[in-house]
Amino acid sequence: MKVLAIVPAVYDTSPGQRFRLEQWETILRKEGVKITYAPFETERLRKVLYKPTHSVKKFFAIVESFKKRLRDVQSVKEYDLVYVFREAAILGPPWFERKIARSGVPIVFDFDDAIFVPYKSPANGYLSYLKFPHKTAEICRLSTQVIVGNQYLADYAIKFNKNVTIIPTTIDTEKYKVVKKNADKQKPTIGWSGSFSTVQHLDTIRNVFRELAKTETFRLRVIGTSNYEIPGVEVESMPWRSETEIQDLSDIDIGVMPLPDDEWSKGKCGLKALQYMALGIPTICSPVGVNSTIIQDGKNGFLANNEDEWIERLKKLLHSPELRKNLGLAGRKTVEENYSAKAQAPRVYKVFESALKSSSCE
Repeated sequence: MKVLAIVPAVYDTSPGQRFRLEQWETILRKEGVKITYAPFETERLRKVLYKPTHSVKKFFAIVESFKKRLRDVQSVKEYDLVYVFREAAILGPPWFERKIARSGVPIVFDFDDAIFVPYKSPANGYLSYLKFPHKTAEICRLSTQVIVGNQYLADYAIKFNKNVTIIPTTIDTEKYKVVKKNADKQKPTIGWSGSFSTVQHLDTIRNVFRELAKTETFRLRVIGTSNYEIPGVEVESMPWRSETEIQDLSDIDIGVMPLPDDEWSKGKCGLKALQYMALGIPTICSPVGVNSTIIQDGKNGFLANNEDEWIERLKKLLHSPELRKNLGLAGRKTVEENYSAKAQAPRVYKVFESALKSSSCE
């Protein structure tokens, strides 16, 4: 089965791609699936896209990417199936998806965020007005099969396509291993992983860390930005790097995933939490969206609704290495049973097969 993967980002750079199709590829390959990646981004665009300035450079890089995408779409008949992750182009209506649909090649559409909800990017506020979030509905209609990351996204997609399958974001449990922690560690590390655009979520609990630092000893590790400060708190910030990601996360003793309770966040698929849990790191999340499905409060992690609960749960974990260990191992078990690539990739293959069969019957 030859699959053209129409994706937004350069290989091994975007969390959504990395923990969905790119991670499933190894298992799909064993079933005879050969994937060719066609990112919208070029290296030129990637260098400037997530920076808050460089408007002129972004414009010319985006024009170049649109030309590249047109060439990609002109080649679709060389493939058995087209997989579209999120959208074929980061701006504008679904021109390219319409063209693919007219070719007759079946489309499997996969999305792991509430991309149908208007969202203003911190780095590209003005470009956000050109994103056409309502195009998600049309892409669902044009597709043979739709894959989504959680029930909230499925409830949206099913309104436009009856062939919807929920496949959660997954972790490669062969790469992510539980690391034995030092129970006598004098200064535990609380950690968060994200990006320039999501660090605003961490900002929602800045006061939690300030209050906690008045009575507790800890270090805050922030992965995804090279400059993050909270007065009165010892902060270690670093850029995200694919090659050191697992090691950078493994040094964390407690993982946090705060989220605002809004329509965009309800579409999140809990990747940060799953990464921590796969490494045996006890995890505290806001009870927003799929987090409340992944985390059973007090059993395989903690949920925190407000500042008082964040402080109370963090104190519990800071004071008890045994609790950290037990919750961490319970979290790891949850990932192994329900959120591993090994468990979910075969279901992706079945979706691909179904798309081919339904197309051949038309």
